Amino acid sequence: MAEARAAVAALEQDTGARVDPFRAYSVKLSIDGVNEGHFTRCSAPDVGPRPPDAQARCALPPEALGDLTLRHGVTRSSELWRWFLASMNGAPLRKNVSVLLLASDGRTERRRWDLGEAWPKTWRASPLDELGQQIAIDSLTLVFGAISRG
Repeated sequence: MAEARAAVAALEQDTGARVDPFRAYSVKLSIDGVNEGHFTRCSAPDVGPRPPDAQARCALPPEALGDLTLRHGVTRSSELWRWFLASMNGAPLRKNVSVLLLASDGRTERRRWDLGEAWPKTWRASPLDELGQQIAIDSLTLVFGAISRG
């Protein structure tokens, strides 16, 4: 990772342009308009109509509509971890979030899902190592109560 940082620094010095270290992660998790996580994959939202007796047969809370899983990501945000801890401690903080798929330029938005009343259901961490300051995330599953496509 030190070699990668040195290469980025050299490129920035040569070109005068800032290089985004998260550019390879084309899926962004935006909470309150701030990119809190950077991922390489995102499952399609798993949603569907619920039968009237869904509460008895569904593993999700009755106010949940579906879920979505982000995979192979990194974050420098302690906010994302605190959000997950609140869920783990039995008091999930429901937030409106956006999942963005960016084009190869790292700026142009190709697709967006806006999730209402979302909260983290599961977090699978990647092994810790000395590669950087980021927290590696193998997968993060979000439950949501509303969805729209931007």
